[in-house]
Amino acid sequence: MAEKVDFNDRMLSLGLARVSEAAALAAARHIGRGDEKAADQAAVDGMRRQLNLLDIDGVVVIGEGERDEAPMLYIGERVGTGRGPAVDIALDPLEGTTLTAKDMPNALAVIAMAPRGTLLHAPDVYMDKLAVGPGYPPDVVGLDMPADARVHALARAKGCGPEDITVCILERPRHQELIAAVRSTGAAIRLITDGDVAGVIHCAEAEKTGIDMYMGQGGAPEGVLAAAALKCMGGQIWGRLVFRTDEERARADRAGIADRDRIYSRDEMVMADVIFAATGVTDGSILAGIKREVGYLTAETILMRSKTGSVRRMIYRNPVK
Repeated sequence: MAEKVDFNDRMLSLGLARVSEAAALAAARHIGRGDEKAADQAAVDGMRRQLNLLDIDGVVVIGEGERDEAPMLYIGERVGTGRGPAVDIALDPLEGTTLTAKDMPNALAVIAMAPRGTLLHAPDVYMDKLAVGPGYPPDVVGLDMPADARVHALARAKGCGPEDITVCILERPRHQELIAAVRSTGAAIRLITDGDVAGVIHCAEAEKTGIDMYMGQGGAPEGVLAAAALKCMGGQIWGRLVFRTDEERARADRAGIADRDRIYSRDEMVMADVIFAATGVTDGSILAGIKREVGYLTAETILMRSKTGSVRRMIYRNPVK
């Protein structure tokens, strides 16, 4: 367990909210315009400009790919003024580029910050993920359990039948067997087209979202971001890296991953106190999207600190210049 470090998270939290807001507002002009790359680039540029105003000595450990693959906010990039605490940054300037381009629900700008050396340096590969919300016994479900057994175990812990459980899964061909196994229990499935950070966060607010559990393969970087959110909101998440090619295994080597079969818990992905901010780009079940009025853009942001367990929702009405 990493030593707890005070990285002035209370003072930095509002600044982090401004970072996610900047990315969301920059992406807003591309909502429904059909150009995923332009939306992503706008969000990246907006996030980077605001990040560099923060008094931190920051390093991006979860970012837009490796240096040669991403012009901005790449893994290893230094951000901030360099005059503050040493921190790790995990970010996704626009989680849901397709959702934004098509004006579909649950596109977010997402960022997390923790003391240096306390966020898992997950390579840009797939991760097999399993998550549940707060209030359950430790390890109530596990990645080594079959999908149908997970549903039955969670139902027992919740005190209900499997037909009262709803599972969130990315709609992908690779998940056909997983979907069939879950449906065989009588449980409901909410399929999402993109945005598995939001999918995991749904579990932490089951009463609001109706989602009890998330499972399936998605991006490993998004898994670390989701773990940061659950460390603040409560809940459990497990992840195991999935390697399909020699290049992906080489990425793991460069990231310092020694045990490729390891199952990471929430606190092994996020090893110290963390702050997390997300701003809605398009309307979703977690956050409202950017709203346009004559002369204004309005954004909704969720800002969380694991140290205190605080969860704030903020509305920012921004004059358009």
